[in-house]
Amino acid sequence: MAKKAKADGEETAPGGKKKLIIVAALGAVLLAGGTGGGVFLLTKGDTAAAAETAHEEVLTPGDVVTLDPISLNLADGHYLKIGLALQAVAAEGGGHGGSSGPDGSKALDLAIQQFSGLSMADLSNPEQRQHYKEELEHKIVEAYTEEPAEEGEAPHKTVMGIYLTQFVMQ
Repeated sequence: MAKKAKADGEETAPGGKKKLIIVAALGAVLLAGGTGGGVFLLTKGDTAAAAETAHEEVLTPGDVVTLDPISLNLADGHYLKIGLALQAVAAEGGGHGGSSGPDGSKALDLAIQQFSGLSMADLSNPEQRQHYKEELEHKIVEAYTEEPAEEGEAPHKTVMGIYLTQFVMQ
């Protein structure tokens, strides 16, 4: 290929500057595209989380209803004495309305189903115990969720959580 002579006496290959400009432009486009894609992916999760939070009902804690402890049979002749408290959802009107909170019968029945027959080894492990408590809490919150009176309304929760007030194994 023929080389062009510059005014200073330097020689350059024909089209060298064009290639450099094209490569630089391509690099800038890729960089901008990668940055834009990264911003999109990072903010997409925040937007989805914000939208999900907006659809969730904001619950205000009400009274805590403490249930009498019960004893259940575990595996190998052992037993568990467990006490529960239900974290009720505050009434919308702000008044007490004569109700002393949710009836604990459903919660106790679910606790018996959840813990009966388990081994002491399962319940001695803190992670396993926490897992069983979370499962029980989920079941209890579901059991105390009332279906909406009108179509389009959200289900009404009367219990939003549980507390273990006693947990004695023997």
